[in-house]
Amino acid sequence: MSQDIRDFVPPYCELLGLGEPTHQEPAFGLLRNDLFAALVDQGFRSVALETDRVSALLVDDYVQGGAGDLDTVMSQGFSHRFGELVANRRLVGWMREYNAGRPADERVSFHGFDASTENTSAASPRIYLEHARDYLGLELELDRLLGDDEQWSRDEAILDPAQSLGDTPSALQLRVIADDLLTTLYARAPERIAATSRADWYRARTHLTTGLGLLRYHKQATVPGPQEVRIGRLMAARDSLMAQNLLDIRGIEAERGPTLVFAHNAHVQRMTEPNREWYSAGSIVAELLGERYAVIAGSLGSSETLGLAEPAPDTYEGALQRGVTTWGLIPASAIQPALTRTDIDPRRGYFPLDQGLLDQVDAVLHIQAGSSALE
Repeated sequence: MSQDIRDFVPPYCELLGLGEPTHQEPAFGLLRNDLFAALVDQGFRSVALETDRVSALLVDDYVQGGAGDLDTVMSQGFSHRFGELVANRRLVGWMREYNAGRPADERVSFHGFDASTENTSAASPRIYLEHARDYLGLELELDRLLGDDEQWSRDEAILDPAQSLGDTPSALQLRVIADDLLTTLYARAPERIAATSRADWYRARTHLTTGLGLLRYHKQATVPGPQEVRIGRLMAARDSLMAQNLLDIRGIEAERGPTLVFAHNAHVQRMTEPNREWYSAGSIVAELLGERYAVIAGSLGSSETLGLAEPAPDTYEGALQRGVTTWGLIPASAIQPALTRTDIDPRRGYFPLDQGLLDQVDAVLHIQAGSSALE
């Protein structure tokens, strides 16, 4: 066991996934902040969170010393209500303070790697396509094709294939336009970067690839079938977008240093079992990056926040409780087979350890008693 995350960073690691078993236990975000600070001392220069990538551009502007106030950044720069989390607020404040007075190559950057999607909803592609159009200075009328944004964002557009817009003539035309815009963005890259900046060009590409991703997601929502099968396909589409974003982020950050990725275990873990309906973002990037990707899964003993009692001693978490006083990092290979705990409330979004997960990660971060363990 160790409390130094640097002991778990392989020599060739470029992307380190750090998972949490639930979004509802604050301890993981608070501890993540301390671990990221330690990784920055080792050369990491960016962090990517499970939040909307385009919204996160506002956060990065702020941590780089841009204008604005922290309250606005937290309310507008995060999706999925993650801007309300104390740990995220502290992270953003720390990053801005760390960057003050440092040269660009030593600063830390903030990224989101999710899209404006949930399993039951997805945003309109309007603002993303319009941003790219305006950056390229094109006269292109999109309003007629886009229609009312609420038609895209309502739950029915995802949950009911008959009400989805993704296969309409307008949506199909929008995908062609977006693809042409992407071709133009690359074709005119030297000109546009000279007139603006490389960062502005990347921002336009981020908007455009996000818009294309949303159009693909809405198209997937049109496919009929049993709801559980449909949701599985949508999860596959979402994690595919996450993986593409992570690879894109690594392209941007490659010359500066490695990236810490923080998300739910379900997104950062590898999945190698055959015939799965969907693979996590971690599975995809692991196949493409090989040993340059490493992953640490989060584990939780008890939690007042979740109403989670002490685990049974014969479970994975029960065994880890005996070796950890507050929190600790343990190689996955050192954890002996045990039972999967069953004293959980699925509504909390908490998933306990099991052998399948342990087989697909490099290490486990175990927190003994939630937020109280860090006080």
